[in-house]
Amino acid sequence: MGGNPLTLVGEEIQVGAPAPEVTLLNNALEPVNISDYKGKVVIISSVPSLDTPVCDLQTRRFNSEAAGLGEDVAILTVSMDLPFAQARWCGAAGVEAVTTLSDHRDAAFGEAYGLLIKELRLLARAVLVVDKEGVVQYVQLVEELKEEPDYDAVLAAAKGLL
Repeated sequence: MGGNPLTLVGEEIQVGAPAPEVTLLNNALEPVNISDYKGKVVIISSVPSLDTPVCDLQTRRFNSEAAGLGEDVAILTVSMDLPFAQARWCGAAGVEAVTTLSDHRDAAFGEAYGLLIKELRLLARAVLVVDKEGVVQYVQLVEELKEEPDYDAVLAAAKGLL
C-alpha cells in the first residue's frame, strides 16, 4: 500500500485448485456459498472497500462488462463492507449485474483465498476466475491497492471457459 508491503493471511490460492468453499452474506444478510455458483463461470472480484475510488471503478467496470458475458457467467464482488453498506453503494451506483457479498463476519473468504490483509483487516485487490466445475483457472493479485486489475486479461480468461 503506497509502496509499503502488507501481510496476506492464509494460503495463496493457486490455479488448478478447487475454489475454497466459504459462506458469505448477501445484501439481505442471507448466507451464500461459493459453490452455489457451480455450473457457471465465476469472476470473483476481491476489493478492500466499495466506498473507495478504485474499488468503485473496478466494480462498476465489471458491472458494465457483465452484459457482454451472458447468463453462464456470474460476477461476484467480495469485500469486508457490511451488507447494508454494499446494498446502499449498489443502489447509488446503479450496479445490478454484479452480486456483492460480505466477508465481514469472520473473514473466511479472505483467509481461505489468502487475500486477507493482516494490518488492515481488509481484502486485497484481486480477481479470480473459477470454471463451471468449481476449479480456479485464473488468479490476478494486484500488487498495489490503488491500481486497477487488468480487466482484459480477466475477461479473456472468463470467455475462454465458456
